[in-house]
Amino acid sequence: MSDTSSADLRQAILEEALKDIPFDGWTNEVLRKAGEAKGVSLDEIDLLFARGSVDLLEAFSHAADAHMVRALESADLASLKIREKITLGVRSRIEFLQGHREASLRAASVLALPVHGVLAAQLLARTVDLAWRGIGDTSTDFNFYTKRATLSLVLSSTLFYWMSDEAEDLAPTWEFLDRRIENVMQFEKTKAKVKKAAANLPSPVELLAKIRYAGSRFKV
Repeated sequence: MSDTSSADLRQAILEEALKDIPFDGWTNEVLRKAGEAKGVSLDEIDLLFARGSVDLLEAFSHAADAHMVRALESADLASLKIREKITLGVRSRIEFLQGHREASLRAASVLALPVHGVLAAQLLARTVDLAWRGIGDTSTDFNFYTKRATLSLVLSSTLFYWMSDEAEDLAPTWEFLDRRIENVMQFEKTKAKVKKAAANLPSPVELLAKIRYAGSRFKV
């Protein structure tokens, strides 16, 4: 199988599996059943999903990421402020999950298990990296890490809130997201002011030298 055909088959099997996952969960049996429905042999399923249902769940997360990236690519990002770009990215991904709400909630339960802690962290890191790259961020310095850590907190907390939001229009979730991003923006403004003020202060070495000099003048 070529990479393209493999990707297409994985997507087709995922879409088929999503019909049963809300009822039966993320299981190997659901994966096998979806593969059979698409005429895929067990050997091919093993090649496409080497870790079984875990790989199926990972494919679901990647599908949500792809939806987010497409939303960002189709938007006029040049006309949006940074907070609007971030909001668009997070909202578009949650909107995808909302379309598969029960499967998403079941996926969250699986990823919350200690045995899947590493996978959960990897999927979150992938999502926030794609989000920042999707809005045009090209930083390679320390900001690369701080931006991704900050967005990880925003996305994670908003996802947790969304899980208990039963409003059809998700208005409470979007309001929560706006508040979280506002908090981040205020923090960034404060950090910038502190950094600017610190730039006008003498370095610790210079300050220590001045203190030592002043002290030596009053020795008896």
